[in-house]
Amino acid sequence: MRKSKKAIKIAVTVILSCMMCSFSAQEEWTRLLDKDLTAWATYLSYRHQTGYNGKVPQDEDGKPVKPIGYNKKGQNVFSVIEQNGVSVLRISGEIYGCVFTKQDFENYHLKMKVKWGTKKWDPRLNEPMDSGILYHSRGEAGVDYWRSWMLAQEFQIMEGGFGDYWAIANSGCHIKMKDPGSRSDMGIFDPDGTDTAMGAGGNRSGFVQHSADYEKPGEWNEVELICFEDKSIHIINGHAVMALSQSVYRDGETLKPLVKGKIQLQSEAAEVFYKDIEIRKIKGIPHQFKTLFQSLSNL
Repeated sequence: MRKSKKAIKIAVTVILSCMMCSFSAQEEWTRLLDKDLTAWATYLSYRHQTGYNGKVPQDEDGKPVKPIGYNKKGQNVFSVIEQNGVSVLRISGEIYGCVFTKQDFENYHLKMKVKWGTKKWDPRLNEPMDSGILYHSRGEAGVDYWRSWMLAQEFQIMEGGFGDYWAIANSGCHIKMKDPGSRSDMGIFDPDGTDTAMGAGGNRSGFVQHSADYEKPGEWNEVELICFEDKSIHIINGHAVMALSQSVYRDGETLKPLVKGKIQLQSEAAEVFYKDIEIRKIKGIPHQFKTLFQSLSNL
């Protein structure tokens, strides 16, 4: 009997240890930023000017201007500096483009801190400072309107627009919106709103405004992105301001699931800083956010 009790105790200990290891593995964060940007690659298009119309620019002889391209040195658009012993990614914004992860990610929780610099460039000298997190990125860069990024879903980082949604190139999704029939060009995310198809597969433009503005001007802002299967949540300083589902992209005449890919950080005519970039795998939508995807109202 004693041996049996001892065996049971050992078995229970082993099971608990395995459970703790499993829990720890699930909760473990991986840092994506170091001083050498070892987890990232870069792409630069060309210097955009005011009046750009979405077409490839031409030189004086009418020939297409070639983009700067992938991983070109000497432009000083993407650099890592150290502040108080912490690696900080500086994106100058002077040339449109992106720094993107070499690895694809699926079913994850991403977090980072972001703060604006002071410099702006054409064509946004008179516009709010702008950047963004492009996720589920796939294919070649330069397929969007600005000829600068991969097909993706956008978590916008913009003065007054932290957490807005943009469809990049041929992406699309469903978002619950307030009064979606009132305007043809934009809507506002509302957790109790009407489920509306956006971008590819929808009949509306690929932009939706966040539900509320939780940006802290002049300070470091914590932004989080939760992606699981076809669903995504944009979180600003602890507040969920956007949720999308049925993430897709158009491949010819077919809509396909868009649920994994690289992560891009945009260079978009404004100086911006990112730090504490970390990611971890998840096994589902966190409980506190599940109501964002529950029964849809018919407003």
